[in-house]
Amino acid sequence: MNDAEISLAATLQPISDIAASVNISDEALIPYGHHMAKVDTQKVQGSGKRGKLVLVTAVSPTPAGEGKSTVSVGIADALNLVGSKTMVALREPSLGPVFGMKGGATGGGYAQVVPMENINLHFTGDFHAITSAHNLLCNLVDNHIFHGNELGIDPRTVRIKRVLDMNDRNLRNVTIGLGGRASGTPREDHFEITVASETMAVFCLAKDIDDLKDRLSRIVVAETYDRKPVTAAELGPNGAQGGMAILLRDAMKPNLVQSIGGTPALIHGGPFANIAHGANSVIATNTALDLAETVVTEAGFGADLGAEKFVNITGPAGGFAADAVTVVATVRSVKYNGGLSLDEVNKPGDDRSGHIEAMEKGSNNLARHLDNVKSYGAPVIVAINQFPQDTDEELQWVKDFCEARGVEAEVVSVWANGGEGAKALATKLRGMLDEGNDPVQPMFSDDTGVRARIEHIVKNIYGGEGVDFSSAAEKQLKQLEDAGEDKVPVCMAKTQYSFTDDPKDLGAPEGFRVTVRELNVRAGAGFVVALTGAMMTMPGLPNEPASDNMDVNAEGEILGLF
Repeated sequence: MNDAEISLAATLQPISDIAASVNISDEALIPYGHHMAKVDTQKVQGSGKRGKLVLVTAVSPTPAGEGKSTVSVGIADALNLVGSKTMVALREPSLGPVFGMKGGATGGGYAQVVPMENINLHFTGDFHAITSAHNLLCNLVDNHIFHGNELGIDPRTVRIKRVLDMNDRNLRNVTIGLGGRASGTPREDHFEITVASETMAVFCLAKDIDDLKDRLSRIVVAETYDRKPVTAAELGPNGAQGGMAILLRDAMKPNLVQSIGGTPALIHGGPFANIAHGANSVIATNTALDLAETVVTEAGFGADLGAEKFVNITGPAGGFAADAVTVVATVRSVKYNGGLSLDEVNKPGDDRSGHIEAMEKGSNNLARHLDNVKSYGAPVIVAINQFPQDTDEELQWVKDFCEARGVEAEVVSVWANGGEGAKALATKLRGMLDEGNDPVQPMFSDDTGVRARIEHIVKNIYGGEGVDFSSAAEKQLKQLEDAGEDKVPVCMAKTQYSFTDDPKDLGAPEGFRVTVRELNVRAGAGFVVALTGAMMTMPGLPNEPASDNMDVNAEGEILGLF
């Protein structure tokens, strides 16, 4: 069976029973049907003891992904099986990948959160609320310019971009305000995908409604003709943040669902890790930590992206740190980074000529990720995610490689076996948590500047030689430094496929330089986005979008969704 068939065949518990298993009262539960609910965190009574946090990250992925969400769900199920009361906190899926190439974000096989179809599609409407709130801000900027422009906004400097939760390259650069004076002021505008927006980042990093409004008010939307920044708080007598917060009020409540194995799951927020900070909301993670002994959360893409940002952005913003880190590795990723094509690494059968040689070559990618994660300070274990084409020899090779580098590793078969397929890893992981080791530590002090942060990440995490700033980025950096506003975290926007800014440069390259072409200040989120290489904040659809194979029949059954 495929993911959708397994999901539909699963027997789900009433969401009230899932809530009760972690002491969420009926008063705190806002049901969305029988198997989904929002949680009013103000009415949640925690256990009084904070749980332990497990961060799941990965090696550099193949274009198909290495099953990090699947492993996260499987590990959470397994931890419950070995006696640790566990919840999982994940991001919400974006419609862009769902209808594009990568697919959904609910895990897979017998290690997925359900109801899969609802979660992967409109879910409880959070992304629609975020899209609406962000576009309200964009509209208020243009409306202010139209009605006299009291603030003196220079239309050429409007930096807030409209958003849509769909891949659409044709909207990257548009012209608005055409059709005469009644239709507004003509200017060039742009679209980003919702998950790359500052409103999404603010939504995920805000601790409560007051923090949300404060962060929204700080969003810089444009500059005046004399180059002074204009914030959302300056739009109208009371600012734009109130109206935006109204649209986000219900969305701020985390969503409760369950895994096929019955593990409570909070799924909330969804920034990508290549063009945004790549972690679910801090509200959801903190709520889970108040309710469970162990919380499993996932940071997007490889450890050079999601995990680095979790350590330096998400954790400090949320007031938590990972107590242990699980790195998801796969035989196919090691081969892919060793030069085999995607077709070759997925080929079943007995023809394995050259495969071990490719693994030997591609293992340097895994090695660099392991060294990076070990440098964060918390205990590390590798989950070798098993695929049907993997041989026992290949799986053992990866395990031996990890253990030779001083990192424990276990093969997991959670897609096929759910939590049972990760019990050995969960037992070791629980032992690590019980030892009480120090959690991960941020890489930078509060007084480290943006330039130094970028250079450190490129040299020490990516393994590069240095950074080249474009003339535009250098100018932006100097403005930040001159204003004393450069002592903030950096969110690197970089391809997920390589340590470099070139997605085709696989393995663990050395001697390369990373080009930063633009710096975007996200004052509300509290960081600066560094756009590297050819990264786009509005993806495009592939040659054969996943939607080509989707349909709905007369009975309302969705077909072709994974």
